Amino acid sequence: MREVNLAGLDLNLLPPLEALLRLRNVTRAAAEVGLSQPAMSRALARLRDIFGDPLLVRAGGRLALTPAAEALAAKVAAALNSLRGVFHAPAMDPANLRRTFRLAGADSQTILLAPRLVARLEREAPGVDLAFSSIGRDIVARMELGDVDLCFATAATPLPPGVVSDALAPDRLALVLRRGHPAADRDWTFADYGCWRHATVSFFGDGVSEIDARLGAAGVERRIGLVTPHFMAAVAAVAASDLVTTISAAFARRFAESFGLALKRPPFDDALDMVAVSTRLRAADPALQWFRRLLREEAAAAYAPDGPPRRSTPAPRVRRRNARQEPVKQVAGH
Repeated sequence: MREVNLAGLDLNLLPPLEALLRLRNVTRAAAEVGLSQPAMSRALARLRDIFGDPLLVRAGGRLALTPAAEALAAKVAAALNSLRGVFHAPAMDPANLRRTFRLAGADSQTILLAPRLVARLEREAPGVDLAFSSIGRDIVARMELGDVDLCFATAATPLPPGVVSDALAPDRLALVLRRGHPAADRDWTFADYGCWRHATVSFFGDGVSEIDARLGAAGVERRIGLVTPHFMAAVAAVAASDLVTTISAAFARRFAESFGLALKRPPFDDALDMVAVSTRLRAADPALQWFRRLLREEAAAAYAPDGPPRRSTPAPRVRRRNARQEPVKQVAGH
């Protein structure tokens, strides 16, 4: 049998060769690999020419392997199986996964989701760890470099090219006050927002807020009494003062009883659906796909609403004023 030039080898001949050597029947081999009988006969002729050996010879009314073909059979089967493995990744088993998933977001998402995720992973994927970090202006670059697997945002966040988002859970904005606040017992109007000092959450330190754009369109300007990058700090400050804040209703509900908080509907559209954002490249990772499914399930439970339904008539759309768009902007609270 002559030496084969691999550079000129047609790999499409490997499945027919393996089937011919195993079945020793042109008709059955053709049916197994999806070729017509004439096409299989042509493939056999090419294989005989490549190897310089007849491979299959007629003996007693049937085809038999030549000594050279006998020596080839096991090698060809093993080579084809190895080649299939190159193009077919093994099934991902969470129980055997050893990995750290890196998430970026606010303390509100860490507080709501981390306990549920850790408990779930202990049961289903004990080799998986989590690392939460803060979101920043460089979040897209961090995801592209692989330093962050996904980050949290809202469904209204404009996405830059190269990233995709998965819906996690519906949420809404809530106006949060301490229960003894002088204005806790009435429905708020736009004008009320200008009468009290506010605690706001800012991730980028730029003071940009969609709420201020909405208030500005209504001719209302509010006073900011506290700016913090942490939702927990905003809630604690509101509980101890006459400050008010407008944040995720799911997060506010989590501490309403222990902090003595009153939650009210703001006088504008309060939709705040949460999403997980990742790069298109990392979104194709089977392990990350599995984790995103798990994240969706736990987020649905963590953000499950128990208050009144969303307002059916949204407030009129207003034009954003003096607000710069961030590449991936976290707007879960203001």
